[in-house]
This record gives sequence, structure tokens and C-alpha cells, in this order.
Amino acid sequence: MQYDYLVIAGYFALMVAISLLFKKMASNSTSDYFRGGGKMLWWMVGATAFMTQFSAWTFTGAAGKAFNDGFAVLAVFIGNMVAYALAYFYFARRFRQMRVDTPTEGVKRRFGGVNEQFFTWVIIPLSVINAGVWLNGLGVFASAVFDADIVTTIWITGLAVLAISLLSGAWGVVASDFIQTLVVAVISVACAAVALYFVGGPSEIIENFPGGFIMGPDMNYPLLLVCTFIFFVVKQLQSINNMQESYRFLNAKDSKNASKAALLALGMMIVGAVIWFIPPWASAILYPDAATQYSALGAKAGDAVYLVFARETMPLGTVGLLMAGLFAATMSSMDSALNRNSGIFVRSFYAPIMRKGQATDKEQLRVGQIACLVNGLLVIFMAQFFNSLKHLSLFDLMMQVATLLQSPILVPLFLGVLIRKTPKWAPWATVVFGMLVSWSVVEFFTPANVASWFGIDELTRREAGELRTIITIAAHLFLTAGFFCLTTLFYKEEKDTNKAQADEFFKDLDTECVAEEGQDIVDRMQRNKLGVLVMYMAAGLSLMVLIPNPLWGRLLFLACAAVIFGVGYALKKSARLNEDATSPATITTTVQ
Repeated sequence: MQYDYLVIAGYFALMVAISLLFKKMASNSTSDYFRGGGKMLWWMVGATAFMTQFSAWTFTGAAGKAFNDGFAVLAVFIGNMVAYALAYFYFARRFRQMRVDTPTEGVKRRFGGVNEQFFTWVIIPLSVINAGVWLNGLGVFASAVFDADIVTTIWITGLAVLAISLLSGAWGVVASDFIQTLVVAVISVACAAVALYFVGGPSEIIENFPGGFIMGPDMNYPLLLVCTFIFFVVKQLQSINNMQESYRFLNAKDSKNASKAALLALGMMIVGAVIWFIPPWASAILYPDAATQYSALGAKAGDAVYLVFARETMPLGTVGLLMAGLFAATMSSMDSALNRNSGIFVRSFYAPIMRKGQATDKEQLRVGQIACLVNGLLVIFMAQFFNSLKHLSLFDLMMQVATLLQSPILVPLFLGVLIRKTPKWAPWATVVFGMLVSWSVVEFFTPANVASWFGIDELTRREAGELRTIITIAAHLFLTAGFFCLTTLFYKEEKDTNKAQADEFFKDLDTECVAEEGQDIVDRMQRNKLGVLVMYMAAGLSLMVLIPNPLWGRLLFLACAAVIFGVGYALKKSARLNEDATSPATITTTVQ
């Protein structure tokens, strides 16, 4: 266990180094603090786009789902793949072309000031709730690993994430996301390779998974799984490609980098989706009683299956590396939410409403940091609250928050980019209507009631859970989205006081955004700083070969360190090549 503590300590030291190294880049202006001044390269933006969909929930709640139900867990991630594909072809560059610093500034340009205020005070609380779910997921896992009090774990982790967001803003957030992507990749690939070796290969998983790999146990109606896949594609399409989530692509230095970032996120999602779940799938065969080893976690006991696999199968020190991956996944989601919320509060409420345009950029920067601090504390308290809900698994908790609370808000923020002529009351009215739809799903369109329409008297717990998710997504797809579309019938162009601003918004949306002059200097800085950090990370990982493990375990850690060192070296080398190519001497030679 002492080796695990050393690994985690090294990881936190790296995160502190990131914050300090990028602190200066975030202190120049509010634009730098909230979105890196829109100067980030595609591989940094792509990493943060990927990591915001990859929280500790993936290693806990989703892993528990994979352990119990097999292939069905991929429904969410196939939806992510489709969403990122469409982001590459259409949405990513258009979000960058909104030419704003925060998502709600985009809402103002598209829908007007009233809707800006409405979504400001809807998005911030919802982000706190979502981040609370992510932090609770990490707390569940960490407390099981170290046999520690879960509330203490939540506070320590939450404060660490808060420190990174507070010190270095968007630059630190996105840089840490890139490093964290490497951490997650290393632990995922290593665990997957070992799992396949011990279980006997992919064919063994498919043939011997309890209850059947495709259907899984307690599933008597294959049509439910088909509908789950279809509706999750629709849900994730709007969950990723909406104006609230546009902040990831606002960081990109131009339109092309935004699109390339979406393509990178798509590639990582395709490769990662299967790799993440090989260990829990294998554990269902190797350790069928894994979910009973942490019975104190209640319904969340199955969410610790990754830990069981790491402890039983992987070399010493892997649990610490796994925990570093979990910290990385949670930090990437939580720090992005904190940074976005502080930007929304300052740009859409403090500066225009409280200070009526009188606040200086420096004042806005300080208020943004205070807002980040307050949001971080609220997230910690929310995670503590979710910890009290022992009857819910993390997968069910995440799905209920995402479908019941988030879906009504995302409908107008997704469709508003596609449908251009809507009355000014359409967005907030759609959210209110959507909340009524969510309430009706809870009260009336329950799984039992809907099943009775088809003559089904009894459902297993799993079937009821799948049907509940399908009902909620379908209700918002047909009713909430239908309501927003129908509002176009009430649009009167002559009464649209926001028409000129909306027309300008859509004009910008269709106009390519080109990087500013002097961007090469910032590009080199990004490559150089991250190249150094990644090589330090590789050096630290290489020290894990000193842990007393079998030869294969030492070689596994050495291989992981070599791959990461290669990434760092490539970044440093590209920074030097870029500097040589843009130096005066090189330019003169080229001209001659």
C-alpha cells in the first residue's frame, strides 16, 4: 500500500507543477483565464473535449454496469462517438466561430439578454450537481482503496481540484487534461492487456460472460437494448453538441483546430471505449464475487470492481496508478466545470448586471477566482449529499441527473444552432416545459405503467432501469424538442427585437475563424511546457520499476514510461522545429 501512496503523491506533485507553470499564461486577462484566450492547439483542446466525457464515473459506475450487464454499457460511448463525428463535420468549428469567451455570451447573441440571464442561473446549479456526482464517484472508490472516510476523501480531492482551477484558469485546466489523458491511457491499456492475458483472450469474455455477453443477465426483452442504443445516440448527440458544452471548442486557436480537436476526441473514444471495459468484463469471469467485497458501499458495491481487479491481478503500485487515473478523470471534468461557471458568472451577471459595464478586466479576473472558489465548495457539499443516497448505484445516479435535469436545458441550446427563427421566449419556455415533462416521467410514465401498455406485468430491476432511461430520453426527444420546434409557428420577424444581433451571430457562425498574428510563439510555448511536464511524468513512472514486482510487472511499467516519454520528446522536438522554421534566419533563407 505504501507504493500506492507514493504514486499518488507523485501525481499530485505533477498537478501542482502544471498549475504553477501555466499560472502566468492565465493571469494576463479574463479571456486567458476563462478560455486560454482562444489560442490553444487542437491536441490540447481534443484532450479536454475527450476528458470532459471521461470522469471517475467511467471507472466506477460505468465499470459496475459493464461488470453486471456486459456489452450494453457501450450504448453511452457509441453515442459519444456519433456525437464527436458530427462535431467534427459541423458543430466544433461553428462553436469556435461564435467568437465569445463564455457559453452564455453565445446564448445572448443568439437569443437575447433575458435568455442569457435565465441560462446563467440554470447552467451553474446544474454544473454543480453534475460535478458533485463525479466527485462522489471518486470518493466512493478512493475510500474503498484506502479504507478511509469517504467525506474526508471528498474534501481532500475537491480542494485539490479547486486549487488547480483557481491558480491557472483554462490554461491549467486544459494542460492538466492533456497530462491526465496520458495517465488514463496508460492505466487503461495496461489493465486491458493484463486482463486479456489472464482471462484467455476476447473470445473467452464473449463465450463465458455470466448471463451472456451481448444481452447480459436479467434481460428478457432484446428490443429494450436496441432502443437503449438508439436513444443514447440521440441523447449524447445533444449532450456534447450544444451551446453549454461549446466552451471546450472556444479554447481552440481557429476553426480548423476546433474541428481537428473533435476528430481527436472521436479517435480516442473509439479506441478507449472497448479498452476501458475489458477489465470489468474479465472480472465477471475471474472474480464473480467482486461486487460483494465492498458491501459497505450498498448499491454502489459493484462500482469498485476495477479496484478488485487491480488488487488481485496487477503488479504492486498499479492501484496507486489507477487512483491517479481516477483523480485525473474527476479533475478533468470538475475543473472544466468550475472554470466555465466562473466565466459565466462574471461575463453574464457580475460585469453587465452588478457593475453595469464598469468592471475592469483585472476586477473581473479576481471576481472569477472568487466565483471559482465558491463553486468548488458547493460541489464538495453536493458530493457529500449524493453519498447519502446509498440506494442508488453511480450509473443510475448519473443517468437520472443527466436525463431528468439536464435534457430539458440542452434541447434549446442544441436546436438553437440549427433552427434560426424562433420567438425570444422559446428557449426559457422550452426548459420550463421540459421540466414538466421530466416530472411527468417520474410521476406517470413510470416503467411499470409503460410496460403495462404492452401487456408486460413484471420487469427485472435491470429492465426497469433501462426502460426508465428510454422513456425519459424519448419524452424529451418528442415532447420537449417538439415544443421548441412548434414555437417557430409563433415567430414574427417584425416583432423580433433581437433579429439584428441574431443575424450577426449566424453570420459569424458561418465565417471561418483564423488564428491571430503572433500565434506561433504561443504554439511553441504550449509544446515546450507540456513536453517538459510529460517527460518528467515519464521519469517518475519509470521509477516504478524499482517496486518489488515480477519481471513482467516491471517491464509493463517500463513500457508505459517509454511511451509517455516518446510523447513528451515529440512535443519538445516539434517546439524546436517550429522555432527554427519561424526564426528570421530561416525565413530569409526561404525567401531567397
